[in-house]
Parts: sequence; structure tokens; C-alpha cells
Amino acid sequence: MLARLGQARCRVEIADLAHFGGIDYLNGSEPGIAMHRAAESILPNRLTDDGIDLVFCWDLLNYLTLDALAALMQAIEHRARPGALAHALICYAEREMKEHPGRFVPTPDDRLADQNEPCALVKAPRYSPEELSKHMGRFVIDRARLLGNGMQEFLFRLPS
Repeated sequence: MLARLGQARCRVEIADLAHFGGIDYLNGSEPGIAMHRAAESILPNRLTDDGIDLVFCWDLLNYLTLDALAALMQAIEHRARPGALAHALICYAEREMKEHPGRFVPTPDDRLADQNEPCALVKAPRYSPEELSKHMGRFVIDRARLLGNGMQEFLFRLPS
């Protein structure tokens, strides 16, 4: 994936919301204006007026409340170009998930290093496609499929 992105004329910005308190901060915010401000504050500062074309959420959405998810996606939507895509993996078949999201870090040789540490299991929210659709702002489900590992893979698209 990183090798393909490296062939294109693009800029990659990484917002590691899962490992620097972003999830707890957002989930702990009061729904409404405070939560929307929290969502804006945990995203990187906009360096240019170029919009976002692609967002990799991976398993992050499993760790957000539905209100926090709505606030985050609205903040991303304001930064995205029409037609932008968001890729996410949702715990679907399994009743439990790791206590913390997975952590993968880009390396200089265009790979992703798995930096996951062993941790406890917690109850998975197992969000349905309908629940997600209601909380993804203007992003709509473009594709979804159940993976062999029990994760539901989603590709969301921001309408043009």
C-alpha cells in the first residue's frame, strides 16, 4: 500500500488517534459542540487547502462511541474532497476485541511494522452497517464485506 502511494503524487498525513489519548479524549467529551471541537483538535493542522482523498481508519471505529464517531467523521468531512474514501474494519463476528487498537507504523523501506503489544480483551461494540451509516456524516457505504477473520471491512465514500 505504501509503495503504491509512493508512486503517486500525494502527501501522507498520519493522525495516530489511537495511541496518544485521542480516543479517550474524544469519547470523554460532552456530546455536541464540545465533542466537535475535540474532534477538530485531535486531527493534524491543515497544512494546505488541499482536501483529503483517502482515510484509513482500520480498526479505530471499534473504539469510538457513536457520538464520537459522528463528531470525528464530521471533522474529517470538512477536510475531505468530494469523492473521498474512508476505509474501516469493524469487529463483527467476534464478541471480544483487543483493549487497544492495532498499531502499525510506516518504515523507511515502505512497509508497515506491527507494533502491537499483548493486551486484555474487551467487549466489541459490533456496530451494524445501519448504525455506522447513521454516524458517518455524509460518508456513505460504498462497499462492505465480511473477512475470514470475522472483521467487517467497509469502504465509505463522500458523495461528489
